[in-house]
Amino acid sequence: MSTTPAPPQAELTPLPDEPPARRRLPGSGSNSGSGSGRLRHIALPIGSLLLFLLLWQLLAAAGTWSETLVPPPAKVWSAFIDVSTTHDGVRGYNGTTLIEHLGISLRRIALGAGLGIVLGVLFGLVMGTVGWVRSLFEPWITFLRTLPPLAYFSLLIIWLGINEEPKITLLAVAAFPPVAVSTTTAVTAVSQSLVEAARALGASRWDVIKDVVVPSALPETLTGIRLAVGVAYSSLVAAELVNGLPGIGGMVKDAANYNNTPVVLVGIIAIGVSGLVIDGLLLRLERAVVPWRGHV
Repeated sequence: MSTTPAPPQAELTPLPDEPPARRRLPGSGSNSGSGSGRLRHIALPIGSLLLFLLLWQLLAAAGTWSETLVPPPAKVWSAFIDVSTTHDGVRGYNGTTLIEHLGISLRRIALGAGLGIVLGVLFGLVMGTVGWVRSLFEPWITFLRTLPPLAYFSLLIIWLGINEEPKITLLAVAAFPPVAVSTTTAVTAVSQSLVEAARALGASRWDVIKDVVVPSALPETLTGIRLAVGVAYSSLVAAELVNGLPGIGGMVKDAANYNNTPVVLVGIIAIGVSGLVIDGLLLRLERAVVPWRGHV
């Protein structure tokens, strides 16, 4: 009786050995890259600042411009010390130190821009969710956004006087349009699938706005807030043109009337540096509130 030979079993081919893990060399890897990136992030702005100061000093020493027009850095530093302290029996500038001028202006910006931001967010939410409201108010907001602050500041003075009211109103009007426009755009761009899914789960209109629309629109709204603060800062000197002392913008305007260029530059630098600090704080707030931005 013949037997059928069993088919030969397939030989198992051994898998190639995995390559040994690459040994991490000292100073290599992501930690080193991030460290050098942070160092470069700090060194570049400092280097550009030092280069700017060097060029400024060289041009001033060469007599390119009159010192009345462009004073050397040493004179600006001396003016900074004078307006920040009491010297020769004079306290700061016009009886108020630089930090006090800046603090008063920051309070005006906080009140004015804060009011404009709150109104802008509320209007943006309403215009983004109600079509007829957007059609009614959007042209007016666009019209207001295109107006420079000086165009209506004189009218505010006629209506509200020369005290704090026109200054705060001007800053509020300047800060309102960027937030309203960015919030409206963000709300209208919310994914309708998310809204329909929330409604299918039984969410009310208020729940949809609170749990879907607001979180989705928050990144663009925070960007609009940063823009609004920048616009308010750019309007600061205009807001303090009349009866602006004490105040950093009023100090700049008053010093310009007397061709006191070093004090003008001190005020401009103070406005710019404080604006950078506040923008950095807002950027940190944005990263903390919407950490997913840029990662999804």
